[in-house]
Order: sequence, then C-alpha cells, then structure tokens
Amino acid sequence: MKLENTKAQMRKGVLELCILSIISEEEVYPSDIINKLKEVELIVKEGTLYPLLTRLKNAGLLEYNWKESKSGPPRKYYKTTPAGESFLQGLMGVWNQLVFAVQQSTKNVSHNE
Repeated sequence: MKLENTKAQMRKGVLELCILSIISEEEVYPSDIINKLKEVELIVKEGTLYPLLTRLKNAGLLEYNWKESKSGPPRKYYKTTPAGESFLQGLMGVWNQLVFAVQQSTKNVSHNE
C-alpha cells in the first residue's frame, strides 16, 4: 500500500469542505479557489474543481454571477446559498467530531513525519 495514494484519498475527502469554506468567505472565481488551496498545500486541478463546483451548484449549495473581466470574456463568480451555508455548518460539525475521534484514537502514536 502506498502512502501517496492514501494521502490523495484523504485530501479528496476534505476538498468539498475546504471549497465551500473558501466560497463562504467571499464571492470567488475558480482560479482564486485553486490559489487559496495551493497556499495551504492542498493542490487541486481545474479538472477536479469544475465538476465539484457544478455538483455543488446543482445541489443548491452554490450560485454564480457573471462579471465582466478586464482581460477577456466575462467570468463566473461563485458564492454560497443559504442552503450552502447551512450545509457547511453541518460539515464543520462532522469535521470537528472526526478530528477529535482521530486525535483520541491516535494519541499514543508518534507524530513524527
């Protein structure tokens, strides 16, 4: 079993939470989301992000507005809907429970990388 594969699966598992959290802060363009994720070393490609944004929009958690761009065609900016904000709060509760459970069940394991 390869550590890199497990690491990638763990990151994919929290991607939806991170993306919703970023969008809940302010209306954002997809490349802004990618840049914010890169800043915290959670690398995501456009081919992963766009389908996820579409899925979240179709679920009623996101909406978008078109805005004129100074350097090309109009751009689609995303923001969370009230349902998206509520869903994010629920995800944060689940995340906090999960972090606590993992910390408790691994507290005797050495945390050296």
